[in-house]
Amino acid sequence: MDLADLNPAAAMRATLLGMSRSDQLRQVIERAPFTRDVVRRFVGGVSVADAVQVSTELVDTRRQVTIDYLGEDTVDPAMAAQTKEAYVDLLDALSEAGLSQGGGAEVSLKLSALGQALGRDGNKIALENARVICQAAANAGTTVTLDMEDHTTTDLTLSVLRDLRQDWPWVGAVVQSYLYRTEQDCRDLATEGSRVRLCKGTYKEPETVAFADKADVDRSYVRCLKILMEGQGYPMVATHDPRLVEIATVLADKAQRGTDSFEYQMLLGIRPEEQLRLAASGAAMRVYLPFGQEWYGYLMRRMAERPANLGFFLRGLATRG
Repeated sequence: MDLADLNPAAAMRATLLGMSRSDQLRQVIERAPFTRDVVRRFVGGVSVADAVQVSTELVDTRRQVTIDYLGEDTVDPAMAAQTKEAYVDLLDALSEAGLSQGGGAEVSLKLSALGQALGRDGNKIALENARVICQAAANAGTTVTLDMEDHTTTDLTLSVLRDLRQDWPWVGAVVQSYLYRTEQDCRDLATEGSRVRLCKGTYKEPETVAFADKADVDRSYVRCLKILMEGQGYPMVATHDPRLVEIATVLADKAQRGTDSFEYQMLLGIRPEEQLRLAASGAAMRVYLPFGQEWYGYLMRRMAERPANLGFFLRGLATRG
């Protein structure tokens, strides 16, 4: 499909996703003098020490953290093992800094970065690497959440989730409201002790499996949220949409949930004032904090997910270029 066939928002999203895959553009942006200050809003640095420092700053403002080590296009077992070791080092550092006990700072994992896409044995490789990380998290007194990726990996990821929960029942799941299947997945996952993050979804999916219209995605989000709030699990409400935040608050009150029985989640750098407001109100507010050298693809996908973020980036270009 030509970009001219898309509405302006969809065309912008397609353009930004294309930019995320451009090595040439990546090199230009990485070398630009303004980049460091602009990226700092959305990415928690490139090293474990950076991630720990940003986590400390967030926790000091009564916010919690889930940390994603950014890894792209894992092409061999050695890269997957490197990602595993990065998470183990991170968890050790969080424990030493006193941030991990009680889940104040936890980690989020993408199974693709741990080897899931490495051929026939990929899921086994990812599972074994995830096991090591889960044990490190248990040693640090915190938790792990498995990020969800495109729809072709959903069943494989839920299979790994079931395996991990046999030893670590606190491993969190992620579901995406733009998929038709997610209401049923919420019913299956809304069990006692189950941690479930509900987000809208960012991957480009065919209309055979996912809602294409934003309003339909939002309506699905609310239906899924009702299931999770009325269930026995621990909902993690991942949205920046003010209306959905308000709906979540109403549904939690209706379900007579205390502030310790669910949480809100937002990305680093997105609506920080609202994050602080929720935390100050006594709600559990967790910030998704990505870090690592592979920040470029992440940043472009965030621009595609919420093109309003592009304005901040372009202002950085204008004032620091």
